[in-house]
Amino acid sequence: MTGETMTREPGATARLRRDDGFSGGADGVYESLIRAHRGLGDDDSAALNARLVLILAHEVGDPEVVAAAIALARGSLHRAGSAPDEV
Repeated sequence: MTGETMTREPGATARLRRDDGFSGGADGVYESLIRAHRGLGDDDSAALNARLVLILAHEVGDPEVVAAAIALARGSLHRAGSAPDEV
């Protein structure tokens, strides 16, 4: 499935990809993210994350997929048993 574009019927529920979107290179991507934050203070690190999220959301280009990714990320913050905040 690598390299294929996911298509959906109009109105279909947004789905996030389940395949290895990095073709086995996820560790390298993770390392590049860590390197990007080296030497940054908390404020600059948060600003870098915010800019990166906006750039990647623009690259995804599908508001439903972005919303699904936000829900997954937000939900993962509360898996330790704490109640999620109301949005």
